Amino acid sequence: MRHERKLWRTKVIAVFTAVLAGFSCFINTDAGALKDAQDKKNQAQNELDSANQQIEAIEQKQQELQAQIQALDAELVDVILNLDILETELEDKQVQLDQVTAQLAQAEEDERVQYDLMVKRIVYIYENGGDSSYLSVITGAGSFTDLLNRVEYARQIHEYDRNLLVQFQETVQQVTNLKAQVETEQQELMELQQSYQEQKSEFETMIAERQEQLSDFDTQLASAQDLAAQMRATIDQQNDIIRQEEERRLAAAAAQQNQNNNHTVAGNNSGGNNHASENPGNGAAPEGNGNAGGGTETNEGEGSGGGANPPHTTSVSGSDVVAFACQYIGNPYVWGGESLTNGADCSGFIKSVYANYGINLPHSSLALQRVGSEVSYGNAQPGDIICYAGHVAIYMGGGQIVHASSPETGIKTGSATYRQILTVRRVL
Repeated sequence: MRHERKLWRTKVIAVFTAVLAGFSCFINTDAGALKDAQDKKNQAQNELDSANQQIEAIEQKQQELQAQIQALDAELVDVILNLDILETELEDKQVQLDQVTAQLAQAEEDERVQYDLMVKRIVYIYENGGDSSYLSVITGAGSFTDLLNRVEYARQIHEYDRNLLVQFQETVQQVTNLKAQVETEQQELMELQQSYQEQKSEFETMIAERQEQLSDFDTQLASAQDLAAQMRATIDQQNDIIRQEEERRLAAAAAQQNQNNNHTVAGNNSGGNNHASENPGNGAAPEGNGNAGGGTETNEGEGSGGGANPPHTTSVSGSDVVAFACQYIGNPYVWGGESLTNGADCSGFIKSVYANYGINLPHSSLALQRVGSEVSYGNAQPGDIICYAGHVAIYMGGGQIVHASSPETGIKTGSATYRQILTVRRVL
């Protein structure tokens, strides 16, 4: 009997060893699949983090480009507005030039007619005896009073002809000067128009380039987002595999535990042990590993809005600025220049004048339209900046300005209302 129990125990141990070996093999296979899934998940998570960083960088660049496009659009609007104003001023200047040209033609005709009349009278006098005509006037007089009247009449006719011719000549000269001035102003407006057309073309090119870059970033963003979606799908897939493997492992462990309990009971029964085996099953089941994929936060860039520059706080008076600027009247006008002695353009002149008082202003007639605070022309004070389409000047007071006018006239004074005023800016 003892021999049979011993033989039975040997068989049970053999079966248990075989089962344990099989379970160990299953566990090894299960652990390999679990590690493979975890490795793939980690790799996908790294690629997802990299894609999210790329998305964040692209979105930041998109915001920067969009801000640049908006700023360029605003500048382009100003340029187009100034072009429209310049076009209107050019049309008015052409009308004025046509009128002056007609006036000049009439004045020249009046001069010619008066000259011809005077020549005819002189010829008549000489053809009728020259100086003897005065003698005939004297001898033909009926009295001394009549004589004086005749001499005075002849003198008045001669003086009238001469004065009238001089007046006509002066009129011709005045109209000629006026025509030259209008032609100069027209040429200045045409140069400004060409400059603004070039700026318009440059702004449009820069906007197109940035929009093209924005389109490229849209493509890159879509690609990065697609990659991120693939990595998230891979992570979800590997999490499913991990969860299934863990469930399978838990089920196998539970089955093995039950089998161990059965073998223990069988062994005890075969040994004649009538005591019930107690197996509280205190083995704690491992917890399943859920989706550990963490989300990435995207920090959105904050746009910085730019408003008009605030007025400067300074003890400098506008009269000081005007007096300083007037020292350079007569100096040359140079496109793009900032030298008060060797040459400056309109905005370069203002920039350098105010720089003398520690006030930093932009070298741009467009930008100067937005500096400081706006005041009406009726409230303009010396030192204020008068802004026209494509041109700027310093207000002197009394309706006068000092400005770098043109290459022909250089730095000079003039009337503040010689062109349409767009805005008056106060920076003092």
